[in-house]
Amino acid sequence: MKFDLGPALLFCPADRPDRFAKAAERSDAVILDLEDAVAPRDKAAAREALVASNLDPVSTIVRVNAVHSGGFADDLAALARTDYRRVMLAKTESVEQVSLLDGWDVIALCETATGIIQVASIAAEPSVIAVMWGAEDLVASLGGTSSRQQDGRYRTVASHARSSVLIAAGAAGKAAIDSVYINIPDLDGLALEAQDARASGFAATACIHPSQVAVIRGAYRPTPEEIAFAIALLAAADEERGVFRFEGRMVDEPVLRHAQSVLRRAEYH
Repeated sequence: MKFDLGPALLFCPADRPDRFAKAAERSDAVILDLEDAVAPRDKAAAREALVASNLDPVSTIVRVNAVHSGGFADDLAALARTDYRRVMLAKTESVEQVSLLDGWDVIALCETATGIIQVASIAAEPSVIAVMWGAEDLVASLGGTSSRQQDGRYRTVASHARSSVLIAAGAAGKAAIDSVYINIPDLDGLALEAQDARASGFAATACIHPSQVAVIRGAYRPTPEEIAFAIALLAAADEERGVFRFEGRMVDEPVLRHAQSVLRRAEYH
């Protein structure tokens, strides 16, 4: 199933209906969050706000609480009263949990040690349209204290989880969504991480503040130079057979696929 959402997915607390429309306008898709962004005492109000909302179902995702959280059943009951069909399942850990969302398109959020271990089977489920990972919850599930080193780079265990989700999603033909960048003022760091996500094969990056949307969009958008090079490379390939040299680079089938990917992203944007 093709992932038809844009590269910048913005979380919005589901108990803040005053922010729904603005979040939807400023992002490629809004994630109405019933989980971590909502305090336990406000969960019921958040569900009612979700039911009363009228955002575009095509570009709206609802994050529900984990299956064993105590709030999952109430989330599904509220969701069933809406037209929203895309659901992000927090702390997804098994195929059996995904099956509880029969009838919805599922974005499996793998953010525990168990979820990362099971990600290949989860990604292969037909109802799963994308797989995302969560850095901070993952490290917390391991008993750690931070997903990043002092220089801002991910710790080895977080990088391993990120790669595992990307590869599992790719093997299943599904989209991979990169984790949020929680240092909101550090837009330069976000840009570098989103550029790496795009170059590695992620389809989108989730974010937690509207100021991050433009940065993510810019990082995922191929530059004019990248587009021009891809066009010239593919044109040259029409005149060649097998491996050839182009502007000092060896070109074979994987390099041609890279160029095709650049043009697909350019067409999308």
